[in-house]
Amino acid sequence: MTDFWISSGHHLLDRDGSGRLIVTDAFLKAYLARPELLPPQDACIAERRLHHDLLMHRPRRPVEEEEIAAIEDLDARENWRFMIAFRDLLLAAPSLEAAYLELAHGAAGSTPPLFMNQLAQLVLRNAFDSDPDPFALRAAELFYRAQRVTVHEGRVLLADSETIDLHEREGRAFPLVGMLAGPAATQLDILEDGNTAGYFDRSDSFDMVLNLSGGEARRGLAAAMTGWIGHLLGVKVAIEPVERVEDKNWAWFVGLDAEATRIGNALWEGRELDPDAAERVMALFRLEFRDVGDVRPEVGARPVWLILAMTPDRTVRLKPQNLVAGLPLKLPEMVH
Repeated sequence: MTDFWISSGHHLLDRDGSGRLIVTDAFLKAYLARPELLPPQDACIAERRLHHDLLMHRPRRPVEEEEIAAIEDLDARENWRFMIAFRDLLLAAPSLEAAYLELAHGAAGSTPPLFMNQLAQLVLRNAFDSDPDPFALRAAELFYRAQRVTVHEGRVLLADSETIDLHEREGRAFPLVGMLAGPAATQLDILEDGNTAGYFDRSDSFDMVLNLSGGEARRGLAAAMTGWIGHLLGVKVAIEPVERVEDKNWAWFVGLDAEATRIGNALWEGRELDPDAAERVMALFRLEFRDVGDVRPEVGARPVWLILAMTPDRTVRLKPQNLVAGLPLKLPEMVH
């Protein structure tokens, strides 16, 4: 099978009998070796000792508050508290999927977005392990990496925000090149039928652009959301992109990001949208449950509308936890 997202560390994890991801010592050590968790050169002895013991010897051992309090740097102490709390959550949960569900249902408030994004990538990698469609995989990058929106020649292009920042810094370093090259997103390859096979070799580079105006990209995002819901919740849904919501009396909607939630709330309450807000809507989707028995009675067989929007600074920050906690499902124990 073609591999992808290798940098996520998915190959260091085990799987249980149901195919859920299980934490291993090798995964924890790789996590501790990530650049953002390595103590800087000027770190104090207490921080270096703690990191060394966890990385080299006992990645699962309990870490006492006194050990963290002994670290001299205030920011480092805060970072270690976040890290250990996140590690303990992963170790206490029966799987990484269960840990994500716990975070999505309310425990994410004190968890740094970086950890949430990394966990989402691992869950997605597992969900698409046997069916790696390039358009769905590229669309799934929205679940854990911010995207910059560029409208060029009638196309709505989504490019990885960090990748675009890098290209723009290079453009500022060489002004003439930047001026001649045009928008940064247009300098990257756009994922299309002719180059989908190349996605796998560069999936960790995050340097392919998604043309959200195209049907393949929207269907890919619908497939990513369908796989995410099915894998995490065990609920079968059908999701399709639509051009408009032809439903005057919505039963339910889910904003796929903070801006979309704000826009959806305004529409739900019958308020008129200002033109700028309406222009920020990137995509609409219709979701239907295969089994109405999974759904709250007040919604039943009626569709759920999904809204994707960009911020005023033309950034898309999808919140996949909204697709977990925001659906009109019955009580969790009643869902498969």
